[in-house]
Amino acid sequence: MPVNLTANAIPAIIAGDVNSKPVVQVLDIKLIGAAADRYGLLISDSESSQQAMLAAQLNDRVKTGRVRKTSVIQLIEYICTTVKNRKIIVVINMETIIPECEIIGNPKVLVESNFGAQKAISNGISGSAIFNNGNLSAQRSGQTSFANSNNLSSLNSGNSMQSYPPAIQPAYQPPPNYKSHGTIMKNEAPARIIPIAALNPYQGRWAIKARVTAKGDLRRYNNSRGDGKVFSFDLLDSDGGEIRVTCFNAVVDRFYDKIEAGKVYMISKGSLKPAQKNFNHLKNEWEIFLEITSTVDLCPDEDNTIPRQQFSFRPISDIESAESNSIIDVIGIVIAVNPSVLILRKNGMETQRRILNLKDQSGRSVELTLWGDFCNREGQKLQEMAEAGFSPVLAVKAAKVSDFTGKSIGTISSTQLFIGPDFAEAQTLREWFDQGGKDVASQSISRENMPVGSKSEIRKTVSRIKDEGLGRSDKPDWITVKATITFIKTDSFYYTACPLMIGDRQCNKKVTRSGNSRWQCDRCNQEFEECDYRYLLQAQIQDHTGLTWVTAFQESGEEILSCPAKELHMMNEEADDTRFSEIIRKCLFTQFLFRLKIKEELYGDEQKVKITVIKAEKVKHSAESRYLLDLISKFRSS
Repeated sequence: MPVNLTANAIPAIIAGDVNSKPVVQVLDIKLIGAAADRYGLLISDSESSQQAMLAAQLNDRVKTGRVRKTSVIQLIEYICTTVKNRKIIVVINMETIIPECEIIGNPKVLVESNFGAQKAISNGISGSAIFNNGNLSAQRSGQTSFANSNNLSSLNSGNSMQSYPPAIQPAYQPPPNYKSHGTIMKNEAPARIIPIAALNPYQGRWAIKARVTAKGDLRRYNNSRGDGKVFSFDLLDSDGGEIRVTCFNAVVDRFYDKIEAGKVYMISKGSLKPAQKNFNHLKNEWEIFLEITSTVDLCPDEDNTIPRQQFSFRPISDIESAESNSIIDVIGIVIAVNPSVLILRKNGMETQRRILNLKDQSGRSVELTLWGDFCNREGQKLQEMAEAGFSPVLAVKAAKVSDFTGKSIGTISSTQLFIGPDFAEAQTLREWFDQGGKDVASQSISRENMPVGSKSEIRKTVSRIKDEGLGRSDKPDWITVKATITFIKTDSFYYTACPLMIGDRQCNKKVTRSGNSRWQCDRCNQEFEECDYRYLLQAQIQDHTGLTWVTAFQESGEEILSCPAKELHMMNEEADDTRFSEIIRKCLFTQFLFRLKIKEELYGDEQKVKITVIKAEKVKHSAESRYLLDLISKFRSS
């Protein structure tokens, strides 16, 4: 199939053209870079050839064979930049026209002069060109000629050396994109606005127009180079591209007060560096670092083409298989809101923590831990709505997955919470919940990691724990039992715990009194005035087939007694027997659905089966009736 390449495309691009979208041919492809993570090309317009480099997002085009040697391609987005005193064409976007064809024309390699004109020197390419330490050598009919940066030689089909005098070509003059501004000095023309996805460190001048979707707190630090301060904000453009921008020290003073979440800005003159994925969850391999010379200009007119936020929601059931510390977006119905409590971090600073529970159509629920200001802002509003009997929809942008005790999620500095948002996913969830979803039982994936399809989804009676020898295999058994609490030990229902934070989790190890009446944690190797009190509840549960002893720790203890362990401890210490007895009496002879973990453990020299309450829910008679009717239907059909 005959094809015409765009005449003079190479010298035009080198001279500054970015709009002609030329058709060129790929003469050679090779991995380049220290990590061999980029592809270098040699491209031709049939008369001239030039080195080029693919942007990282186009690597798959080569890996899948859509672009290969002799392919004819159209450059959609591209820019010419200087790398180590050499002109390189960076291909940002492109389309393949013909996957493979014969070499077109007799292309020559362009070498830039000191004055910007282009010297064209023939290299007689009819085979493939090879990148070698930044220099170009050519093959013709399987024979190789080598070139350094100042001199190129070639072999013709008769193996005789033939030199070509340099042919001077006029530099391409691109049409001006600005006018009536007087004389424009070099590099003072307005930078071209490009998509965030097209940003790369090899571009000279660029500008992006994007909305600030999140603004981080101002943080101070101290290291070997002294004190400093830093803040970051996230950007989203009309093409859905996202990138993080970071400012340090004097740059913080210049831009911190100027940046507002939700506003649209024009940003240019920053440097791009690889994103630190330990702290940056955005889907971009680069991060912008602003400098003193950077410009950040507010766009006064609202741009409706740029969304206010971009979500990638995952159902709660997917969190079970998500990696710890990964960052995800979640949307769910708030079904429980716990009070905010003060937590002492390991560095001695206090912070607040509040735990919520979310559920969705996937049949799972999960704990969401709010930290710091989230507790009083969104957390307080959610608590008031819950106390009024309303279960709102909550969308969580950038929640961090934890597997400390089962799978849960928590807020980080870049997390955003949206209460009752107005978009399709929220409306669908609201309708599901109001039309019966609120009565659908959901299994919690928090506290303990209970695998999907495990025995936790199968009801068993108390007697079958012993009859089937549950817990005596290598792995624990998980079951659900409907039973009544008949007895609770009240002489030792709690333990004293370390309140310090390790990362985003409380230590919770048992602490003891030191000689000076302070509490001491051997794990954290610190002392403190106040300790935490956590449940270690021993209870007897019974159904129509038998009874057994179970152990309930902090969260499940609160679910059973509906009272914090510290508060119950204070009642016991102050000899408030009336209130203490009333709380214990209320939960006795109450039916619960207990989710149990059963595992044989070694106590001294004796093996004993330990039964731990992972979740305790009071029996909801409407949901229980539906469960029994479903069992009856299955029994009849079988």
